[in-house]
Amino acid sequence: MHVSWTEVVKECALQSWYCGLDLCNTFATARHLLAQPYPILEVVYSAPAHTSQLFPNVPPAPGMSCAGEDRSIYRRGARRWRKLYRVNGHIFQAKRFNRRAFCAFCQDRIWGLGRQGFKCIQCKLLVHKKCHKLVQKPCSSEHVDPVEIKDDANGESTLGRASSVRSRADPEPPLPDTPPAPAPAVREDLEPGSQRQYSLDDFELIRVIGRGSYAKVLMVELKRTKRVYAMKVIKKALVTDDEDIDWVQTEKHVFETASNHPFLVGLHSCFQTPSRLFFVIEFVRGGDLMFHMQRQRRLPEEHARFYAAEISLALHFLHERGVIYRDLKLDNVLLDHEGHIKLTDYGMCKEGVRPGDTTSTFCGTPNYIAPEILRGEEYGFSVDWWALGVLTYEMLAGRSPFDIAQAADNPDQNTEDYLFQVILEKTIRIPRSLSVKAASVLKGFLNKSPSERLGCGESGFMDIVQHPFFKSIEWEMLEQKQVVPPFKPRLEGERDLANFPPEFTDEPVHLTPDNDNVIADIDQSEFEGFEYVNPLLMSLEDCV
Repeated sequence: MHVSWTEVVKECALQSWYCGLDLCNTFATARHLLAQPYPILEVVYSAPAHTSQLFPNVPPAPGMSCAGEDRSIYRRGARRWRKLYRVNGHIFQAKRFNRRAFCAFCQDRIWGLGRQGFKCIQCKLLVHKKCHKLVQKPCSSEHVDPVEIKDDANGESTLGRASSVRSRADPEPPLPDTPPAPAPAVREDLEPGSQRQYSLDDFELIRVIGRGSYAKVLMVELKRTKRVYAMKVIKKALVTDDEDIDWVQTEKHVFETASNHPFLVGLHSCFQTPSRLFFVIEFVRGGDLMFHMQRQRRLPEEHARFYAAEISLALHFLHERGVIYRDLKLDNVLLDHEGHIKLTDYGMCKEGVRPGDTTSTFCGTPNYIAPEILRGEEYGFSVDWWALGVLTYEMLAGRSPFDIAQAADNPDQNTEDYLFQVILEKTIRIPRSLSVKAASVLKGFLNKSPSERLGCGESGFMDIVQHPFFKSIEWEMLEQKQVVPPFKPRLEGERDLANFPPEFTDEPVHLTPDNDNVIADIDQSEFEGFEYVNPLLMSLEDCV
C-alpha cells in the first residue's frame, strides 16, 4: 500500500504531540520504515488542524490572521472578576465612599482608606466590612437611602437617616449636597518656567494603533516639539464604579513609577475632558511580541532568553516598589526601535504590596492566570513569575502550555472553565526539542506551588539571575541596555507603523462627539487631581 509523505508528516506530528516525542526522532522512525530519503518538508508550518497550535500557519502578511486561525485563543483582554458577598439576600460589594456615610447595622461612621465598606448592589445598603455578616434585615431588592451626615444650620454634623424606600425602577434624584461639576478651565499660554498643563488641542491625532475593552490607543504628535507619543483614551462613562476609578488611579501611579526604568513604558502627561481621560505615554514603535510571534511562530532560544531576562528586570523593579503587574502576556511586551522590550498597560496592577503582603482579587488574562488565583488563595508577586513562565513557553514552543488537542471540535473543552481546570490539574509537558536548561527554567516558573516556584524562594530574584538558563546574561550590562538585542525591528522612520496590526491602523482617527446626557451622569469630582506632567520629560522638551 502506497503511503504519501503528507500522510506520514501528519501522523508523525500527531504522534509527537500526543506522546511528547521529539518530532525529528519520529521522522527518523518513519524514514526507516519507508526506506526512502527525506523530502523537503514544510512541516513547521503545517501542523494538523486538531493539534490546537497557537499559530497554525504562515500569515499572508505580517500581522494578519493565519488561515483557519481562531484569534480568540490569544489577544484576550484581561478581566477582573468582582468579588460579591451574599448575606441574607444581600449582594455586597466593596466600595469606596467619597462622602461621609454610616453603617446601617452599628450606626458608626464608615471611614478609612481605599474601599472602606460594603454596599448591597440591589438595595444600596451600606455597612462596615466587619458588620456585613451580621445584617439581619433581608434584602428587599428595593433602593434604601444610605445613612449620611447632614450639616445643621450651625455647621455641626448630625446623624440622620432617610426613611423613604424607593423602587429600583424609579430614577434616583440628584443628591442635594453634591455641587455641580465645574466647567473645564480655559487653558492659556503659560509663561516659561511655570507649571505646564496639556489639553487635546496640544496634540495632532495621527493614527489608531490599538484598542482594548476600556480604551483606544492613538499615535499623536505634540505640536510644540513635534515629538511623537502614544495616547491612551478612556471614556469616563465606562469607568462605572468605585473599583474602576481606583484602577485608573493605580494605572496612573504605576505609569509615574515606570518612567524611571528602561524596560517599562513611562508617562509623559495626563489630562481630561468632561467625557474622557487621556494618558500620554511613550510611543514604542517596534510592535508587540504577539505581532512578531505571528511571523516567527517560535523564537530561537537565545532570543527568548534575552526577552525573558529583560522582562525579569522590569518585573523585579515593580516588585521592589510594591507593585504586582498581573497582566504579563505577549500583547503587553513591546519592542522599541533597537529591539529592547518595554512592558505596557498597567490597568491590572496592584500597588502598595509590601514583602509578605498578599491580595486576593480574581483577575488577569485567562491563559496566564496562576493556579493560586484560580484556587481562591491569597497571593503575592508569585503570579507574575508564573505568567513569565507561560510567556517563555509560548516563545520557545510556539504554543500555549495549556492548549488541548481537539478542543476546537469539542464545545465542552473550548470554554474558560475547562481552561482553568487544565491550568489547575494538567501536568505541563515540555517539548523534547528544547534544551535541558530551557526545560528546567520552564518547570521552575510553571510550578503550581507558589512557594516552590522560581523567583519565589528565600533568595527571590537572585534564584532567577543564577539559574543555568540565564548563565550567559550579563545582568548589569543588560539593565543599562548595553547588550545588543538579537533582533532589531525594521523601521523606515519615527512614524513607521509596519509593526502594528492593520486592523487597528486602518481605523479612522477621530473621537466620537460628546453626548451631553452622558456627561451629565458623570460625577466629575471622582477625577479631581488626575492631571499630571512628568517633570523629567518636560525638562527634556524645554531643551529642544
